Amino acid sequence: MTKPHKKPRVTQTSTYHQIDAAAALRILEVDAATGLSTAEAARRQERFGRNRIRSAQGQSALRRFLSQFRQPLVYILLLAGVVTFLLREWVDGGVILGVVLINALVGFVQEQRAEQALAALSRLVQTECTVRRDGRRLRIAADEIVPGDIVLLQSGDQVPADLRLIEVRNLRVDESPLTGESVPIDKHKEPLPTDSVLAERRNSAYAATHVTYGQATGVVWATGDQTEAGRIAGLLRGTTDLATPLTRKIAAFSQLLLWIILALSALAFGLGVLRGHPASQMLMAAVAIAVGAIPEGLPAAVTITLAVGVARMARRQAIIRKLPAVETLGSTTVICSDKTGTLTRNQMTVQQIVAGGQLFDITGSGYDPVGEIRHREQPVDVRSQHALLTCLKAGALANDSTVTRKDDGWHVEGDPTEAALLVVAHKAGLKVAELSRAHPRIDSVPFESEHQFMATRHAHHERHMIYWKGAVERALERCTHYMQSDGSLAPLVPESIRRASEEMAGRGLRVLAFACRESAVEPSLDHSHVATGLVFVGLQGMLDPPRSEAKVAVAACQQAGIRVKMITGDHPLTARAVAEKLGIQAPAGNATLSVCTGHALQSVAAADVPDLVERTAVFARVAPEQKLQLVKALQARGHIVAMTGDGVNDAPALRQADIGIAMGRSGTDVAKGASAMQLLDDNFATIEAAVEEGRGVFDNLRKFIIWTLPTNTSEALVMMAALALGTALPVLPVQLLWVNMATSLFLGLTLVFEPKEPGLMQRPPRAPNRPILTFPLFMRTGLVALVILAGAFGLFVLEQQTYGASLSAARTVVINVIVAVEAAYLLSCRSLLHPPTQIGLFSNPFIWPGILAMLIAQLLFTYAPLMNRLFHTTPIRADAWLRIAAIAAVAMLAVELEKWLRWRLRARFPSSAGD
Repeated sequence: MTKPHKKPRVTQTSTYHQIDAAAALRILEVDAATGLSTAEAARRQERFGRNRIRSAQGQSALRRFLSQFRQPLVYILLLAGVVTFLLREWVDGGVILGVVLINALVGFVQEQRAEQALAALSRLVQTECTVRRDGRRLRIAADEIVPGDIVLLQSGDQVPADLRLIEVRNLRVDESPLTGESVPIDKHKEPLPTDSVLAERRNSAYAATHVTYGQATGVVWATGDQTEAGRIAGLLRGTTDLATPLTRKIAAFSQLLLWIILALSALAFGLGVLRGHPASQMLMAAVAIAVGAIPEGLPAAVTITLAVGVARMARRQAIIRKLPAVETLGSTTVICSDKTGTLTRNQMTVQQIVAGGQLFDITGSGYDPVGEIRHREQPVDVRSQHALLTCLKAGALANDSTVTRKDDGWHVEGDPTEAALLVVAHKAGLKVAELSRAHPRIDSVPFESEHQFMATRHAHHERHMIYWKGAVERALERCTHYMQSDGSLAPLVPESIRRASEEMAGRGLRVLAFACRESAVEPSLDHSHVATGLVFVGLQGMLDPPRSEAKVAVAACQQAGIRVKMITGDHPLTARAVAEKLGIQAPAGNATLSVCTGHALQSVAAADVPDLVERTAVFARVAPEQKLQLVKALQARGHIVAMTGDGVNDAPALRQADIGIAMGRSGTDVAKGASAMQLLDDNFATIEAAVEEGRGVFDNLRKFIIWTLPTNTSEALVMMAALALGTALPVLPVQLLWVNMATSLFLGLTLVFEPKEPGLMQRPPRAPNRPILTFPLFMRTGLVALVILAGAFGLFVLEQQTYGASLSAARTVVINVIVAVEAAYLLSCRSLLHPPTQIGLFSNPFIWPGILAMLIAQLLFTYAPLMNRLFHTTPIRADAWLRIAAIAAVAMLAVELEKWLRWRLRARFPSSAGD
């Protein structure tokens, strides 16, 4: 009896599976017959709290907005704006600070964080359940459950908390959201070894799982955060969103650029002051260098490029929740995939039958009854194979499930294993409904986990037939004969049956045995009727089959240099069989596909885990925290990890991975909330398309960065040259802002829409530590910057000394030189390796309109009075445009010559020239 006057000594612990049911009740201080009293339940709820999972607080909108300014280059722009205001250059200062504000707003709008995972986990326990309190059955809200409550389960219930089962009647629980197990688990109440992993604790039922069959009574030992689902929520709170390869590279680039800009600005200021220039003038020069060297358009370009990638992926059934995930896909080196529902269909399918001493293969997969039965590659007439026909009948009649067709496909009511038996009967041409009418069920012995079989009695004409299905060993104990293909009987040879069963199990199939016998016309059926004298009719082996499109996608990913690893809570043999069917390759240096279990992983020293993970392609029977451990181990080896999954058990690893990919249809809310991307069609093949889009996005971002860098470099060099030679500033800060923002808008952003180059998926993944700017591209950047420096500064001097231009007119020419070279260089940057003619001059429909818009903007910049006042420009002579165009042509020819020379070098020495 409950002792309400005593303070409970109850604690929430995870060791109840190792003790018997009576001991669990004693520890939890409750009588199974009466349950807790109402007063005691209230006291325990006050102590342990409600059965809810704690949610984490998200960052406020204000803090997210302010975080947009925590970037090194933004600090420099803010400082430049402040200095400009102090010098009373109001227009220039306003433009600088306006650019900063616009970039911050763009980043804020795009950085909408959807922190849904913990809220979804909390919703998992917001259901009702049946408990026993004060000796009465009550229906209460699941969040009112407390440790020690006696909970009554039946088919269709969601388990409200973590329970130690104390009474079990044919209970099966679908634990796939928690463990990844592809079939419902038979439960019992007997104690288990202490080291049993989650998927093997058959005397417990867990929150967020579902009862598919039978009844049970359990005592609650953990609620809320202490449940397995709650522990997963804790793991989610403990994981952080990692920086993507692109953001890491841009952060490193920004840090380097920060110090270069500060050094150049300080050098310019000091050099000018030493030459006797006024300090205020030198401050403006330093500001000009800082403004010119900073690629102001880069943040907006990154955001827009990623947003365009999101739209393209959406058209290919992949929804991106976090913008940087687009680029991360293109850099992925390892995909860790859950098995059930991701690589497989999550629909059990009979694949082989042994009957009458013959092996039959079954085509088709899933619950769609399309397929045929074959023997030695030839279709079989089932009516001529008596043993096969009887085996199929036994599977269809000794069955409590149904398969029905709805608008969105075939659906199962009942057990997936029984559904597979119904589907294979349909493939054989048997009409299950007609079969049931012709053989009406009279009685049955329901499945019980301790007996491991089910039997049904059916009337047929003037006799009765008993059909039996169950474990192979239980069949061998009860059968004396086996049915041959012609229907005759022969003495049973147990060893041949065991050998056939072991061969099927070795292929990862779940094997059931089938038997039958004639029976006297009796009103009831019990265990004595099936204890002996049965006729063995066959074995059926089933598997949750791989998706056919997943096999193609796995091959494509591996061809692209991306390793595919399977991580599942399912049985090792099943995991290996599915991996082999999918064509998952063993890591380099391994002759065979190895499987590592959760037990084996537990015994490995932490320092050795990364090496083990590197060498293993398939992991089975792993716990949720181990999935997280595996992802971290791969990241420790420098991999960019994509993790796919659909269950609660996948959520922590999805969050930890560089990109988490959830299934949009079958995925739980928890998995979706923890992911960066969702597949609308639950199709692993969509990942291949997303990877291709991701690589295209990275290429285009890289092209933009490589296109914009020579401009920023040359602007700083032009200013330094003027200070070194003691001339007036060739450009003003506000003019440099015009160049940087206008060219990014009209020219640079056209690269966002550049089509993917051929052979994109034949390239290996980019090394995570490889910089955006490789040495050849660094040299190209320097080449273009020097051309701009020579052309711009040369014309600045030439226009004043030879053509008599004013200082403002010469500055206007300099700006137009920089813009013209950028327009010409844009055509070269459409491909970093090939000439523009090879990829098609008109394959990007935005390039030429962008160049035309830039030309119109420069004409307005040069000749419109309003623009002249805002940007301190002056109209220039017509013949100056010829000199400007000549310098642009020289720049483009120099770049194309460099490409050609590098192509020749690569042809002769393939390893000597990278991109």
